[in-house]
Amino acid sequence: MDSILLGFSVSLAPGNLLACFVGAVIGTLIGVLPGIGPVATISLLLPVTLYLSPISATIMLAGIYYGAQYGGSITSILLNIPGEATTVVTCIEGYKMARQGRAGPALAMSAIGSFIAGTLGVIGLMLFGPPLANFALNFGPTEYSSLIFFSLMLVGYFGGKSLTKAIMMAGVGLLIGTVGQDFVTQELRFDFGISEFADGISQVPVLMGLFGVAEVLCNIEQIAKASTLTEKIGRLLPSWRDWRDSFGPILRGSGIGFFMGIIPGSGAIIPPFTSYALEKKISKHPEKFGNGAIEGLAGPEASNNAAAQGSFLPLLCLGLPPNAVAAILLGALMIHGVRVGPLLMSERPDLFWGVVTSMYVGNILLLILNLPLIPLWVRVLKVPYYILFPLILLFCLIGAYSVNNSLVDVVVLIVFGFAGYWMRKYDYEVAPLVLGLVLGPILEYSFRQSMILSQGDFTVFITRPLSAVFIIAALALPASPMAQRLWRAAWPRKSSPPE
Repeated sequence: MDSILLGFSVSLAPGNLLACFVGAVIGTLIGVLPGIGPVATISLLLPVTLYLSPISATIMLAGIYYGAQYGGSITSILLNIPGEATTVVTCIEGYKMARQGRAGPALAMSAIGSFIAGTLGVIGLMLFGPPLANFALNFGPTEYSSLIFFSLMLVGYFGGKSLTKAIMMAGVGLLIGTVGQDFVTQELRFDFGISEFADGISQVPVLMGLFGVAEVLCNIEQIAKASTLTEKIGRLLPSWRDWRDSFGPILRGSGIGFFMGIIPGSGAIIPPFTSYALEKKISKHPEKFGNGAIEGLAGPEASNNAAAQGSFLPLLCLGLPPNAVAAILLGALMIHGVRVGPLLMSERPDLFWGVVTSMYVGNILLLILNLPLIPLWVRVLKVPYYILFPLILLFCLIGAYSVNNSLVDVVVLIVFGFAGYWMRKYDYEVAPLVLGLVLGPILEYSFRQSMILSQGDFTVFITRPLSAVFIIAALALPASPMAQRLWRAAWPRKSSPPE
């Protein structure tokens, strides 16, 4: 309770409360506007956070992340266009409800379900955070190296359609992370004679290019032409029957989302599909699904918000980001000189508990904001893309230059912008590259420490039990598809005889 009270004293301070409010509003707005997303937005706003305290910056960026989960449902319900990748499932039932004149209850249940899931997610952080951090204190550099290796393999396994491409992108991210001065020998590596690369390639222009510029280029090609809903939104408050049908799915979706959000690679995208499939499976009336079933809306909406909260557990307690958004947040904390990991709770309890309690405050603000401002968000949807996208590009250029006042960073922004566009065109995952870029220096540092302590003995990664578990699990992931193919080849299924 002392820690929670400390957290509220931090999160309710005027500056941090303003940062939470700004993050929640920007997140909702970004969720409403299709094609931008929290990853691109957080990347664009990284230069702004350099002028804030680490606590205010993290609170604002976290607010953008979980606020986007709220806003994305508005576009999905009213336009049948996912404002966020996490709200694809919302389109299935939400748009059908809107066409039936029940847009009001759909929007209200989406906001209320998100609030309940967010609250339960914050409680989960409070309950599981301290024991996880205490357990992680047993980790040495060997265990940490193995855990990061396992996380990167796990992201590759869950992160996309092609395991090979995902692992390749993680490798590219690791290579980019090696640019700069070697922390042991002090020699420059891969700097190409460019003095600005002595401390490594700045993460801010790389992230802004991969997500901000690339997103604009992709959306210019595929601008969704959609008309706003012509039917009336109607009353907002759900009926008693809506509450009865939605309460169970909200609780189940919250649990699914929170625990799946912890797993590296799943992010907040997989939980809504899992929740929707579960609700349809256990429903007494599965025929309602696809025709405006509110339980098919409430469960996925709760799961994506709970997953957003759950992703902060490994980030804050282990220093391991489970998805691209968390990786950018880790990069922002590293830029501010904050050492994220098991010692964060003891070294910076004000930051840890301030960020956790700010999520609860942010969820209350989002609930208050979303219901009365729905007509405003409908008007925002009418902003033409030819006005929006040039402003985003301008903000990217200014932001990249302002980090180090260097034109080299502007060139890096443009290069990675086109690289991100090319990756999207040919179905290469961006998230593994970002995680490799952020975790690469940490992995190298831990690995070199392990080698120094063991005097160059590589078997230390196998002889230490916990490290061995992570290594074996990591190697088993890419081997599992091959094992399945060999099993099917050895034991083919016999076709049933014709009747």
